[in-house]
Parts: sequence; structure tokens; C-alpha cells
Amino acid sequence: MITKMNSAPEGRLPRIMQTFATAAILLLVPLSALAEDAAPTLDSGDTAWMLMSTALVLLMTIPGLALFYGGMVRGKNVLATIAQSFAITCLMTVLWMVIGYSLAFTDGGASQVFMGGFDKIMLNGITVDSLSGTIPETVFMTFQLTFAIITPALICGAFADRMKFSAMLVFLGAWMVVIYAPITHWVWGGGFLSEAGVLDFAGGTVVHINAGVAGLVAAFVLGKRHGYGTEIMAPHNLVLSVIGASLLWVGWFGFNAGSAVAADGAAGMAMAVTQICAAAAALSWMVTEWMLRGKPSVLGIISGAVGGLVAITPASGYVDPQGALIIGLAAGPACYWGVGGLKKLFGYDDSLDAFGVHGIGGIVGALLTGVFAIEAIGGTPGMLEGNPGQVWIQMQGIMATIAYSALGTFVLLKVVDMVIGLRVDKDTEIEGLDINLHGQVVP
Repeated sequence: MITKMNSAPEGRLPRIMQTFATAAILLLVPLSALAEDAAPTLDSGDTAWMLMSTALVLLMTIPGLALFYGGMVRGKNVLATIAQSFAITCLMTVLWMVIGYSLAFTDGGASQVFMGGFDKIMLNGITVDSLSGTIPETVFMTFQLTFAIITPALICGAFADRMKFSAMLVFLGAWMVVIYAPITHWVWGGGFLSEAGVLDFAGGTVVHINAGVAGLVAAFVLGKRHGYGTEIMAPHNLVLSVIGASLLWVGWFGFNAGSAVAADGAAGMAMAVTQICAAAAALSWMVTEWMLRGKPSVLGIISGAVGGLVAITPASGYVDPQGALIIGLAAGPACYWGVGGLKKLFGYDDSLDAFGVHGIGGIVGALLTGVFAIEAIGGTPGMLEGNPGQVWIQMQGIMATIAYSALGTFVLLKVVDMVIGLRVDKDTEIEGLDINLHGQVVP
């Protein structure tokens, strides 16, 4: 009997194993399907990183950009320039909460390809339990808010020294709602540029090209500062600008690595390429200026670093360190030409080179993203990996952003000019904005 029990007929044991295997598969398939359909859960590591990234990006505007721009203007306008960054931070916070976030990141229904909807006006429906992926939606909303703050603040560099404070608030408030929020939706909210495959990891088109082009249009509409070209308009305190640029550099890790929206390898790579590109661009600008002008200026090296940070922004989630190095080496001379040769060629007064650094740097970075994108990093190959069409896709994103930003900015400026006027009077400009607009001066 024992012998018979331990000696199953030939072929019987495999059939038993097949039966058990089939049963296991039938049990596991529903479980795996349930796992795939399961709602995302909060990840504390991702949340902690995104809380930190949000604070870092806010640091870029106040105090980073405020000091960077504040040090570059003349002493009579330093408080007015810093006040712009601070007031914009407050104004954009309220507007983003009221309508901006909804227009950028909700389903727009029939108009989805162009703009979002109104489901989350006043942050309606967002609760303590609401998630965006693996982080609280409140954190994602606030992270995106910091982008909506710094983008219009960048534009101020183009019209520094001459726009009314009231006009600046009205213009940039309208600009964020009418121009920034829709372009954000195009790229990150499921709009037509996203569907076309445009790669913009952290804001090459959304932030830098958009702000740079708006600044260029503003410089043309307002005209040159009184004395531009005949008077010396040197920065009053480059130490402030160096501190501001340093804060921008540190904050940019939240800007780029934070755009991974997770504490993972993508964030790590974005951080690495950001550092490499910024350093390479600072050096390449410095060497270019040294060769052409005989001396490497302090303003030049910090401007080069910012230009490199701008250029790597769209590419930071798609390229490797080698690609980042080349992008940085290209961005430095390109932005140097943007603030020197291009501005002289067309004769406009972009006071603090918003277009020369952010517009040109953003265009260079967006195009080179299409060249150096690595499929193993960001999921999309670039030209060097046999996908030259990605460069054309990037160009489409650039052209769409330039066209909409330029036209929309021009219309908004003209409307504000008709209603309340854009520019301070000549006496106010000559005496200084600090005392005339804010009643205070730096001793």
C-alpha cells in the first residue's frame, strides 16, 4: 500500500501540477488587475521632497530674484525693483488660488486642448485627503504656484526703472491668468503641446521663453529709459546680485529636480545635470567675455550661470550629464550674444536682459532637448538616438509659445496703457522710483 501511494501513475503528477498552476493563475489575475486599478496612495518620501522643492522655488523669487534684479538697477530704483518681486508673490498667490490653478490643471472639456476648466476655482474640492499622484494636491498646487510667481516676476527685468507700480500689478495679474495659465495647460495640463510630444520638463517654454518674449514686447512698447545710450546705467550693488544669483542657483534644484514630483532617480539626474549645465554656462560666458572684452566681469559670470540654469530647465528630465555639459557650453555664448549683440542690433532697452538670458537661454535649451534627449532617462529619444523629428516638435512648442505670448502681451499692455497708463512721467523716472512711488529711499 505504501509503495502504491508513493508511486503515482505516469503522467498523473504533471496534470496535478497543471491544475494547481491554473488555479493559481486564476486567483492571481484578479489580484493583479485590482493592483493596477488601485487608487494612488500617499508616499511620505515624495511628499517630503516636494514640500522642500516648493520652498526652494519660492526662495528663487523672494529673496533670490528680488536681490538679483535689485542689485542690477541704479540706487534710486532698488526698493521699487525689490517691491515688484514681493508684491508679485502676493498677487499671484491669490490669483492662482482663485482661478489660475483651475485654468492650468483641470479638464477643459471641449476646450481641453487650449485651456483647463473652472472645476477648481477657489480651490474648490481640494481637501486634506486630495492627492495628485503620490503627494497631496495641496502640495502640488503650491509647487505650481511658485512657478506662477516667478514667471511674471522675471518679466519685470525688461521694464525696470520706468513702469508704474499700479500698471505693473494690473498688467502682470492679467498676464498670469490670460497667458501663463493657458500655456501651462498646453504643456503640463494635457493641452495640445503635450499631445504633440513637446518635451519641457520644468519650464523652458512655460516659464522662460514665455517670460522672455513678454519682456521683449514690454521693452518695445514702453520704449527706452531716459538717458539710455548716453548715460551710464551701471548696477549699483553687484554684491546683492551675486547673493541673488546664488539663491537662484540653489533654488533651481527645487525647480528642476522637484519637477520629477517624486524622490526618485529622475529627480537625482535632474539635480546632477542642473549643476553641471549651470557651471558650464558660467564658464563659457566668462571665457567669451574675457576673449572679447579683455576682462571676466562679475556680472558676466553670474549671468552665465543663470543662462545655464535656464537652458537646462526643459532638458533636465531628459538628458544625461554629457548632454547637460554641451547645453551649458552652448548657452553661455548664446546668452552673451543675446544681452549684447542682439540688443544692439535691434536697439531695444531690455533693462536687466530678461529676453537675452531667459528668452534666448530657453530657446537654446528647448531646441537642444530635442537633440540630446535619452530614451532611457525620459522615455523619448532625441536626434542623437535616431529621432530627428523631436527637434521639429520642440520648435513647434517654441513657436506656439512665442506667438501667443507676444500677441497676448502686446494686447494687455495696450489695454492697460489706455486705462491707467503704463509709464511714469519723465521727472519721476529721472528722480527715481523709490522716493516717488514708495516714499522711501535706501540711505
